Amino acid sequence: MTAHIIASEAEALAAAQELSDYLATGAAARDRNPQPPLAELERLSASGILAITVPRRFGGAEVSLETVTRVFQTLAAGDPAVTQMVQSHFLFLDALRQDGTAEQQAFFFGHVLAGARLGNAQAEKGGTSALDLGTRLTHDGNAGYRLNGTKYYCTGALLADWLPVVAFDPQEHLVLALVPRTAPGVTVLADWDAMGQRVAFSGTTTLENVAVQAEYVIPHWRLFERVSIFHAYASQLHTAIDVGIAQNALADAVATVRARKRPRLGAQVSQATQDPHVILRFGQLATKFHAAELLLLRAAQLLDAATANLTPETAAHAAVAVAEAKGFSEEVVIEITNDIFALSGSSATDNSLNLDRHWRNARTHSVHDANHWRYHIAGDYLLNGVLPGKPMRHLAAERAPAQGVKYAS
Repeated sequence: MTAHIIASEAEALAAAQELSDYLATGAAARDRNPQPPLAELERLSASGILAITVPRRFGGAEVSLETVTRVFQTLAAGDPAVTQMVQSHFLFLDALRQDGTAEQQAFFFGHVLAGARLGNAQAEKGGTSALDLGTRLTHDGNAGYRLNGTKYYCTGALLADWLPVVAFDPQEHLVLALVPRTAPGVTVLADWDAMGQRVAFSGTTTLENVAVQAEYVIPHWRLFERVSIFHAYASQLHTAIDVGIAQNALADAVATVRARKRPRLGAQVSQATQDPHVILRFGQLATKFHAAELLLLRAAQLLDAATANLTPETAAHAAVAVAEAKGFSEEVVIEITNDIFALSGSSATDNSLNLDRHWRNARTHSVHDANHWRYHIAGDYLLNGVLPGKPMRHLAAERAPAQGVKYAS
């Protein structure tokens, strides 16, 4: 594939809006009849939007995290499910930037600039915690490795070119093993069957004796031994998707009420848009949406500030800001997507409009995080000065049952 190379922040934002408009035209139809969105992802790859964080020394634009945040909100306002498919792509590009060798960076950044997509193979089922892993990387008797395990919620894996697999190496260090999506022994199933985010295809990946070259293994464990905003960045992208869903839903709610020919029963007005209760509620929802949007952008700016001057304090400020934005945006997106129907009346429930996809998308995506723990992070930091921790992965076979889990951004 030959992809365009985006050269600036302004170009990235313009491309995101164009792509959002393109995604929006088919979002409702894709939700009704979910199929792997290959054409849509190919369009994203060709546009160059997936390479905007590649460092300048490798030929990328190396845009700010504020710009990445704005890009994600904009794309999600077009289609949040397609957008979620590339969330981990950006996260693992950052992992590569932080801990990849110069050779690994040159190789993978070059592929991404040409349009390649990174998938996601992190989460597993079973164990005593979502942080327990059983996937292992073992020596193959030569200079390489073999990879075995089963992963779930592998958003983006189905249509990726490379799969970053989180595993434990023979020394029980946490690593990222990057394997081609089509490598022998890799099976990615289209078994995602959730009520929302239907074309995210966050299904199952099995890895059976997959050959892994030593030069494709990244020492991910190092990230957990230093100050980092890596996990806050991951939550920030999820927050941007929630805010994008809210933006789309609020716009659809406005359009639906404006299109109504009569007000709700009991309103002493001639048009639905003149109903004082409707006006009040739209004012409340608009205010909450703009507050969520500003919290999201504040978090992005603090992430950029931490990137420029990384200390435990700047990383904590950024992580807490992300937690506040994530907690609030989840409440707002659920409120907006629910109130479409109360504000618009019975006609809004018509299946041809498919307005319920906004609520289903919001509810499905938002449970990625336990929302009360977002507020807990903010409160514990404010009251007790407790710095947000990191969600440490554990080797499932050796994790003590009584060991506590530190929740983090």
